[in-house]
Amino acid sequence: MVKLNPVLMERAGKALAKLKLSDAISTEGLACAAWSAAVGKRIATHAAARTLVRGSLIVEVDDAVWQKQLFHLRFDILAKLSTVLGAGIIQDLEFRMATPRRPPQPAQRLQEAKPKAPDEADRIEDPGMRIVYKQARKKASA
Repeated sequence: MVKLNPVLMERAGKALAKLKLSDAISTEGLACAAWSAAVGKRIATHAAARTLVRGSLIVEVDDAVWQKQLFHLRFDILAKLSTVLGAGIIQDLEFRMATPRRPPQPAQRLQEAKPKAPDEADRIEDPGMRIVYKQARKKASA
């Protein structure tokens, strides 16, 4: 595993932010990519940057505890993001709880199909008459 130098990452982030690469790399992409560099791997496993909306970086967190803790650290995180990206890209952080994911379910075997009792309507050869017969039978049993 290659360990990246944080100073070099900051320089690279600033250089990328200053370049006019609107077609190649969007501001949103830069902001989301800078999130893990700014907060570190431990926090990034519990909080992931999703999108940038009008200068506000939307971050999905695992639960309410992470949401509250990161809310209190938002000014420190914003300062770190501005050193990585440069000033003016991200003005605010918004922490939202991620939608709960359904855990993997064990595979269930299909129960062997029980043979159905033969339907007396199946003996009617004309398909139109068969449908009329089944509808009449259904009305009569209702």
